[in-house]
Amino acid sequence: MINKREIYDADRHIIEPIQMWKDYVDPNIFNEYPITLKFDTNEARTERVSRLGKIADRIIPPVYMIGEQKTLFRWDEKIQLACLDGHNNKDQRKLAVSPLTMLKSMDDTSIKFAALLPTFATFLVNHEKIPAHVSLAYADGYNRWLKDYCQFDLTRFKPVGVISRHDPNFEDSNLSLEQSMVDQLETIISYGWTTITLRPEIMFGRVLGHPDYEKFWKICEIKNISVAIHGGTHAFLPTVGIDRFESNFAMHAVSHPMEVQMAFLSLLDSGVLERYPTLKFSFLEAGASWIPHWLWRLDNICYPQFKSLTKKNIKMLPSEYFKRQCWVAIEPGEPNLRETVKWIGHKRLLFGSDFPHPDHAHIDISNISSECSELTELELHDILENNPLDFFERPFHQS
Repeated sequence: MINKREIYDADRHIIEPIQMWKDYVDPNIFNEYPITLKFDTNEARTERVSRLGKIADRIIPPVYMIGEQKTLFRWDEKIQLACLDGHNNKDQRKLAVSPLTMLKSMDDTSIKFAALLPTFATFLVNHEKIPAHVSLAYADGYNRWLKDYCQFDLTRFKPVGVISRHDPNFEDSNLSLEQSMVDQLETIISYGWTTITLRPEIMFGRVLGHPDYEKFWKICEIKNISVAIHGGTHAFLPTVGIDRFESNFAMHAVSHPMEVQMAFLSLLDSGVLERYPTLKFSFLEAGASWIPHWLWRLDNICYPQFKSLTKKNIKMLPSEYFKRQCWVAIEPGEPNLRETVKWIGHKRLLFGSDFPHPDHAHIDISNISSECSELTELELHDILENNPLDFFERPFHQS
């Protein structure tokens, strides 16, 4: 049965070839902040072996640089050495570089349509140590490259645009943050795209519900632009956990699920969900099992207390806002899917493969029915085929 489905992958990633930045980013900006690979050297290898022992006596992968800045936070030698072991998805990542091989990978795994999200662009555009004009140039360059990439098959590729949240006013520009984000959005709309992606973290002191984004959210709703919230580990951002953990294990454990929980809370607490009731959000690559606990706590512990303080921005149960205008991507094999359906309904669930990233190498489409045994065949059919159409392509309607 699975091969007969037209599966819509709500979270599939492209791999940006390093040459594309030079080809698509404003030359003046690229020359100022070029993208380069910093390769291992014999001297560095010798010094590393003296510190870490024989296990370090290998050539480690190159480091992705923007100007003089690393693009990945706390991406140290131990992680680079670990990348040489086990399943690192090297072959799959090669497939994601070209639209032709991306389509082949989709055909081989029964994926009919795919929302395409960035890999390296999320670390470049959202890098707090680069200036706003550089972030904007890299966002624009990425979106123009993605436009050409998707031209290969517009019926199957669903481009997801990237927006810079850097504040140009930090550089005494005449362009405000509000106008900057609106201008970027209007360019994306001119491409005919219907979805953008934002990271969930605080950026320059602003949560997603910050008043400076108000006009941006308004236009997203008016133009029926869906917003995919997608975070991750190792960005140069104040991601949850970096103030208390050093290890990749610990940071990776908390970054995805806890950041999206707080992103939803910010949109709820600030009244964005109340003011823009047809604005659609999805929360990707964090599973869905957090939904029952988080919504139960918000509904039963937080909302009943001091209602006079929330009456302006939260006028109904927090879970009702989620059920009305939010979607979440499930992880095959995760627990509590039935309880999640009880809270928000199966129509608010999506499937995302996270292809080709190595932390989701276990996902096998052919086994998805058994790995999601809590779901009925009808529910799974909607999750794999119908629900993503509601989020990515169809005008808002309440299930």
